[in-house]
Amino acid sequence: MIGRILRVLFGFIFACLAAGATLVLFVYTPVELATDASDRVQEAGILTLYAATHSAVFAAPFALIGAAFGEWRGISSWTYYALVGVLIAALGFLVQYWSEGGTVEASILNNYALSAFLVTGLVAGLVYWLVSGRYVSASDGSVQTAESKPPAEPAPPPSVAPAKPAADEA
Repeated sequence: MIGRILRVLFGFIFACLAAGATLVLFVYTPVELATDASDRVQEAGILTLYAATHSAVFAAPFALIGAAFGEWRGISSWTYYALVGVLIAALGFLVQYWSEGGTVEASILNNYALSAFLVTGLVAGLVYWLVSGRYVSASDGSVQTAESKPPAEPAPPPSVAPAKPAADEA
């Protein structure tokens, strides 16, 4: 039980760090980070930690529900965790839009911001699956995915009955 909790916690931490890094890569391009001085790289690293913290605060309750359901049902498919990440990111985008309070000028409602949120959710879901989700097993007999089922045992070879000696016909 403690092992499962720690696995989920580490998966969530790495997923939030990946979400922060993905958001920063929508601000700074990799070429820009590679060619600039170390000040830009340090700035991007600090911005990654800020974005990861913000992502963790918002996503924690929703990620806990998604992870708990995945653990309970024994879901170890990467598509489930990627979908959960995208759904959490879409919800975050909608909350950000609704919190603008009806301002028309500086709206987050644009394709670049939407794609940044959705890609961030996808990356976070995949990182969670890589660190934690793929190790889910259904030890309580609940539903398992094809990836988590053990291989089937081969059928025993057909037995050959020994031939009976023929009775003498006289």
